[in-house]
Amino acid sequence: MAQKDTVDRILDAAEALFAERGFAETSLRTITSTANVNLAAVNYHFGSKKSLIQAVFVRFLEPLADSLSDRLDAAQADGQELSLDDLLSLLASAILSAHGEDDVNRTASFMRLLGLAYTQSQGHLRDYLRDRYGSVSTRYVDLLRPACPQLEDTDLFWNTHFALGAAVFSLSNYGALDAMLKDDSGQESRIMNVIKRLLAFISAGVQVSVKV
Repeated sequence: MAQKDTVDRILDAAEALFAERGFAETSLRTITSTANVNLAAVNYHFGSKKSLIQAVFVRFLEPLADSLSDRLDAAQADGQELSLDDLLSLLASAILSAHGEDDVNRTASFMRLLGLAYTQSQGHLRDYLRDRYGSVSTRYVDLLRPACPQLEDTDLFWNTHFALGAAVFSLSNYGALDAMLKDDSGQESRIMNVIKRLLAFISAGVQVSVKV
């Protein structure tokens, strides 16, 4: 139990600091200080900073991948073809199931990390996640193709990445956007309402085919 507590404290500190400062800007010394452990503990449990970064992502993605796989199995059990809206709803429900509807800060933190994985030099992370979760992501993309028959592969590539960008921005900044809405209109918006709006926006955007 003591070792698990140490690992969790290291991961909690790393996740928060990476999301706040970025990967390169966060030193192991800062992580160990925040987690109240020594450097030897990080080296013992993770071996390197790269492995620690990977472990932060795995802790979030492992239950998500399992939840998504289970939902895809259940949805395909009767042989029906899944629409784009079905697939988007399945992904959203998998995220909420894995990490809890009320854990908005955790989801926002991970979305910031996901954005950083694309904008900072983290090729090792993308390769690692592709190897570990490639079968799940490939299965999901393979279901997207018949759900969007009007799209060519290039359209699907760009549209899904545009959708990812919208999701990363909207969810990682949910707190700030909610505060802006309250200042401008006096209204508040629950995270589920935001997700419903986001899914409708993404659904419309993903289906657009642009001739260039």
